[in-house]
Amino acid sequence: MVGLTNITKHYGSRILFDGADFQINPGEKVGLVGQNGAGKTTLFRLIVGQEKIDDGYVTVPSKLKIAYFSQNIEDMRGRTAVHEVMSADLPVEALAEKLRDYEKKLEDSAINEISEDAMASLLEKYGETQAEFELLGGYTLEARAQEILTGLGIGPSDYNRMTETFSGGWKMRIALAKVLAIEPELLLMDEPTNHLDIESIIWLESWLRNFKGALLMTSHDREFMNGLVSRIVDVAHKTITSYTGNYDFYERERDIRLEQLIASQKRQQDMLAKEEEFIARFAARASHAAQVQSRVKKLEKIDRIEIPPEEQAMSFTWPVPPRGGDEVVKFTNLKKVWQSEGSPEKLVFSGATALVRRLDRVAVVGVNGAGKSTLLKIIARETEASEGQFQMGPSTSLGYFSQNSLDVLHPNKTVLEEVHDRIPNANLGYVRTLLGALRFSGDEVEKKISILSGGEKSRVVLATILCQPINFLVLDEPTNHLDIKSREVLLESIKRFPGTVMIVSHDRYFLRAITTRVFELDRNHLNTYDGDYNYYLSKVAKRG
Repeated sequence: MVGLTNITKHYGSRILFDGADFQINPGEKVGLVGQNGAGKTTLFRLIVGQEKIDDGYVTVPSKLKIAYFSQNIEDMRGRTAVHEVMSADLPVEALAEKLRDYEKKLEDSAINEISEDAMASLLEKYGETQAEFELLGGYTLEARAQEILTGLGIGPSDYNRMTETFSGGWKMRIALAKVLAIEPELLLMDEPTNHLDIESIIWLESWLRNFKGALLMTSHDREFMNGLVSRIVDVAHKTITSYTGNYDFYERERDIRLEQLIASQKRQQDMLAKEEEFIARFAARASHAAQVQSRVKKLEKIDRIEIPPEEQAMSFTWPVPPRGGDEVVKFTNLKKVWQSEGSPEKLVFSGATALVRRLDRVAVVGVNGAGKSTLLKIIARETEASEGQFQMGPSTSLGYFSQNSLDVLHPNKTVLEEVHDRIPNANLGYVRTLLGALRFSGDEVEKKISILSGGEKSRVVLATILCQPINFLVLDEPTNHLDIKSREVLLESIKRFPGTVMIVSHDRYFLRAITTRVFELDRNHLNTYDGDYNYYLSKVAKRG
């Protein structure tokens, strides 16, 4: 269906692809992986024609219906949410305009009499346009748009809200709904789960599983990727490598291939050493000149096996925190009401009662807007409860991460300076080790905060928290913007953390790996489950 053959792509002196091949087949679901800057987004842009290759061939059928969801959304204004989604289907929109034009002409003909032949011709054209409109799904487009918006968390009360009144995260959902609504033959998706809560992610996963077209996507959500794709395409080291299987299979197979490559390189190096020893020993002997020259030419023709550079795994040792009490947080009948000037009170939750014990790993879950972040803010003393009792245990040292934490970074400082300033008594070697564990290697620690991506800033903030001798971690969406490798680093850090954790995350793989208890906010109430994330899901399933 879509093929890239022997492609080469340069950005100045930098070579992104060199003789790379890649193909997408009809109905296939493919996951695209690779480090930041490896060329994943460029691959999307080559397929949709936003960029050109320097050499090779890109084959895309001219009539192939392609939809591309990227993180760079266009400005939205002047339409309601549902009409913004409907506007994405340009052929249907054009036919709808034609139908309105014919309907106007038919109305006018009733006032201004026209000949029977003219009327017959007008009705025939109107009928043909109606048939084409129906064939392309025009009469069901609004219902599809509404269904998709609902699945992505934008309900009926917001269908007719103007798009400019939505925040950036909700506009991303509208942009995502637009590419789903047009039912393309090839769907390209760059991080579709960003800004989605668990419920919306599960809905999207189900929708894509039933999607009949081909799919090429990147995602930082391991479980989402595992549940959908049957092939992984790895963009790295100027080439594109395909693995038949989901993300878990890709990881295992990649490691096996690397071991085989290392073994092949060892055998080749042993062979080269013997040949070079022979050449050195007999180079000066005329009787062996022919053999020496033959072996020299043989070595010149051999392609040397190179092992791709791998990210160095750096270990991180937690500072030893003070031992806190067995009861870390206790609250009884907590109530929170938000009140803004000129607006009625909004109840977030009431009657919330729970005890967090030492070494608990508590996942705080609930639909978007249920009050998860608000509960964490109360615990972190970022806001006050409206009613109820709240008590922090003795000797509790708290580290709090939220999306607002990114705003407290100093834009003119380097990554190294930002973290070192938080632990001035630590030596630079320790700070570099800490940053290395969070995947800031080499000169990356000298980058200014102002030029970092959202994911990089999150890693810096996490570094400023992890370097402190705390015994209670309160994390609100720490996995947002982090790629899979960074999430795994954070996951391993939390597993080894010698204290208590409360976390809000939309990453199901993450929650399954660490959770020992679940606090669920549901319809303004708090329900507690003394079991892991799978135990919680089983209870919810029985509850219906």
